[in-house]
Amino acid sequence: MADGSSKLKEYWGKYSQWKQARKAKQEANKPQTIQEHIWSWTKTIVGAILVVMVINGILVASFVVPTGSMENTVMTGDFLFVNKFVYGPSTPQVVPFLNIPLPFYKFPGIKDPKRGDVIVFIYPGERDEVEAREFQYYLKRCVAVAGDELRIEGHKVYVNNQEFSLPAEAHYDPSVPETPAEKWLTFPAGRGYTRNNYGPIRIPKKGDNITLDTQNWREWEYFIKKEGHNIEMQGDKLVIDGKASNTYTVKRDYCFGIGDNRDHSLDSRYWGFVPYDNVVGTPIMVYWSWESRDEYGNEMGLFDKIAKIRWGRIFNFVD
Repeated sequence: MADGSSKLKEYWGKYSQWKQARKAKQEANKPQTIQEHIWSWTKTIVGAILVVMVINGILVASFVVPTGSMENTVMTGDFLFVNKFVYGPSTPQVVPFLNIPLPFYKFPGIKDPKRGDVIVFIYPGERDEVEAREFQYYLKRCVAVAGDELRIEGHKVYVNNQEFSLPAEAHYDPSVPETPAEKWLTFPAGRGYTRNNYGPIRIPKKGDNITLDTQNWREWEYFIKKEGHNIEMQGDKLVIDGKASNTYTVKRDYCFGIGDNRDHSLDSRYWGFVPYDNVVGTPIMVYWSWESRDEYGNEMGLFDKIAKIRWGRIFNFVD
């Protein structure tokens, strides 16, 4: 019994010594000067930002819905968790809170986008610009994938000659008329499509050969430039990367995104195809929701938003 008591005292003594030594070490390492305090806080903040960037790039990100183009599937003011692993995790794409874009590498995903998926993607830019002026994430529904043929006739969407059924929460607004000017705004330039009478058009697939001539090269000019190549007319010859050519081989796979709020959505019908490489995730669930804009489209104040929390949307899954 005496031996057991002495061993317990010995262990307790060693534990007390370790605890005192640890406390002394912590006290010694505490910042003392203003500079040391600043450095300590800087390391903590930078460490937290790095953790957020890694999680945001690889697994799950948060996305706030800025417009009503996907109503009523998701609403303006919905906060979404986005699965970024399914289409391929990436190194950090932006600096958190500052929205500064970073060069990034995208790893292979579990799958490619498929018809019917709601996708979050890096906005590829306007129809007639090589790069987007601002780094933005967009949210649309993928209605066609690489190699598909798409057309829209009187509101109905057809993919490979089969009707793409209107999603459960999607809708048309018959009060919005088509205007003659719309045919000048749609993609590709010069085709004269409108949002409700569009195509047929093939969604480019890696390896496709596009035949070009003096009549249609303008339709494909910015598509080719976005793939990193130059195209121009030199006299009566079409020149790609300094060499005369009347064909172009597509370098990437693409999909076509349309908003579920069909008549109030600027989407692939206006600015073009979405590269698979730009697709970063798919929404999982609404984790918070409130009305963020008033009837005139202006951003509301915090207290007004709190008064208009949409409790019924919180924890809804997105499909």
